[in-house]
Amino acid sequence: MVSMSSKKVCVIGAGVSGLASARELLREGHDVTVVEQSGGVGGQWLYDPSTDGGKPLGAAGAHSSMYASVRLISPRELTAFSDFPFFPNNDGTGDARRYPGHGELLRYIRDFCDAFGLMDVVSSTPRSCMSAWPRRRRRDALDDRERDAVTTEEVFDAVVVAVGQYTQPRLPVINGMDKWSRRQLHSHSYRVPVSFHGEVVVIVGFHESGKDIALELSRVAREAVSRHDNLHLHLQIDCLCEDGQVMFADGSCVVADSIIYCTGYDFSFPFLDTGGLVTVDDNRVGPLFEHTFPPALAPSLSFVGVPRLVLVPRFYEAQARWVAQVLSGRRPLPSSEEMMRAAMEYHLSREAAGVPRRLSHTVFFDMDYCDEFGAKHCGFPPLEGWKRDLLSSAVARVRDGDMESYRDTYHDSDLVLEGLRSEGW
Repeated sequence: MVSMSSKKVCVIGAGVSGLASARELLREGHDVTVVEQSGGVGGQWLYDPSTDGGKPLGAAGAHSSMYASVRLISPRELTAFSDFPFFPNNDGTGDARRYPGHGELLRYIRDFCDAFGLMDVVSSTPRSCMSAWPRRRRRDALDDRERDAVTTEEVFDAVVVAVGQYTQPRLPVINGMDKWSRRQLHSHSYRVPVSFHGEVVVIVGFHESGKDIALELSRVAREAVSRHDNLHLHLQIDCLCEDGQVMFADGSCVVADSIIYCTGYDFSFPFLDTGGLVTVDDNRVGPLFEHTFPPALAPSLSFVGVPRLVLVPRFYEAQARWVAQVLSGRRPLPSSEEMMRAAMEYHLSREAAGVPRRLSHTVFFDMDYCDEFGAKHCGFPPLEGWKRDLLSSAVARVRDGDMESYRDTYHDSDLVLEGLRSEGW
């Protein structure tokens, strides 16, 4: 007979991963407090029209990296918690598209919180900071420093770090970058295209945000360099010149007005001091057993939301359910030595396969891995067949490069149509 226990748990972050964690912890019978530095739930999906004006390039001022035109890159049927479908509003208001805008997802997140009473455990604070991690204690302290400078301390049995991935801009190293005198910004600070009207804009990076922003700017900018008549693609920048020239590795150049770096984000946990037991090295957070538990501090410290290119929020639910069950005693962890060995073996195998360190936590939409993770660690159900089919179709359209129309032109298979009907769509 497994002895179950309830723990007092602090979840840091009220974005999707933090809310998934809170819900699973509550379901397992734990006492939960969620601390959030912004003014509400939603994390990155809580759109903030302000940017980082006046801050140095690469500094994270505004928490959200959301720009005004963002739409989901995966279908709403998949961008949903496992037992809370992401239906359009019954009254016909909002955004009913399969790939809706960011405001529709924020509405859904708030509905999720209301449905499961999560607002009762969320505490919005202007700043939060973890005290130095007590290495030989199982109880962990969290300091809340309020605007009035009054400091309070609350002791928890465990802390779950669920702060997301898209706040600290990651910048490339380009010769002449520090001397280039014209406008430079990271996509973290991009909101609307109007200020780029008539400019020549260089987009650095061509993943999802780079493609989105380049296509949006092609409608207002004189030239966007990164297929429209005024959208051009170059593979690599050689250097930036003080007079505004951008020199490319293929020998061509352009005089640009602005550069936007769509170069991703770094993991950052400025509130967390573990005495070096958990570090971030070129975007590898570690050591972490199964991207979740640091062996030396488990189970009192865990991370939910570190893996990238997984099905969200479903994978975060599985992570959170595992954490909740470990804390209650329902699921045992291996010894710290075994967890450390497994974490090191994982990274060695990735390196042997040629995966760069910065992609250590990138799963690349591996549905088998996600299903195996949930089944192995917490009995989480596998993704339904029709949803796997829908995801495969969506990923294929993105890989085909149809960035402008893939969200609005699709043909569902019979399996997907049957699945949609069975779920009430």
